[in-house]
Amino acid sequence: MSAIEAIAAARSFLFVPGDRPERFGKALAAGADQVIIDLEDAVAPGRKEEARAAIAAWLPTAPRPVLLRVNAADSPYLEADLALVAQASVGGILLPKAESPAALARLHQAAPRAALVPLVETARGLAEAAALAAAPGVVRLAFGSVDFQLDLGIPEEGAPLAAFRSQLVFASRLGGAASPVDGVTAALDNAELLAGDTARARAFGFGGKLCIHPKQVAAVNAGFMPSESEIAWARRIVEAATGGADNAAVAVGGEMVDRPVILKAQAILARA
Repeated sequence: MSAIEAIAAARSFLFVPGDRPERFGKALAAGADQVIIDLEDAVAPGRKEEARAAIAAWLPTAPRPVLLRVNAADSPYLEADLALVAQASVGGILLPKAESPAALARLHQAAPRAALVPLVETARGLAEAAALAAAPGVVRLAFGSVDFQLDLGIPEEGAPLAAFRSQLVFASRLGGAASPVDGVTAALDNAELLAGDTARARAFGFGGKLCIHPKQVAAVNAGFMPSESEIAWARRIVEAATGGADNAAVAVGGEMVDRPVILKAQAILARA
């Protein structure tokens, strides 16, 4: 599987601060499908240069590709960040405050082999989401839900963001991108909340979730896997369909099952 294919299929994306190189290896060992080395929010302005130097020294030794979250397109830090993105061990680039396909074109030119993941964090970004998803190099979108709440003045997570989450999933499909990545769960010691947030993300059509601590990874990975009951249902459907002709409708447990249901069952088994 290529780095781009791995990013498209990933369930968990774990952030690690770019100025903490001693944590890079630990992040890679935490079980996350993808690791994001963060040059933006996790690094204070006075430490950006130090973080870039640490990342540049570590990347040639990286055991597998990682993503970099660079600084926003309108920040004074992006130009220096671009010196890092063309390295072979950078499999993807997360662009915060993504609002313009033109900004993505600049990243694609700097690192044409890297997967681009625009982070939708503003009203303007959501309005342009389908265009962002369709931009060259973009593999999937991600939802910066915390900053999005700030931009729109929404004080609470959950129901107030439901319509926006659906729009992001819809825009991803229109733009031909993989299912999007949902935002973080800020609470580190609330397993019930994390499980609920992950289940909600999957129910809305998201395919992955951002994580801010290694302890969140296992629950997120498990939450995006089909349940045992889903797998058992899918096996019954596929086994029954095997005896049919050209995916024609078949009866399973007294219920008529046609081609779309068979395809859904096949997708569940592939995911499992």
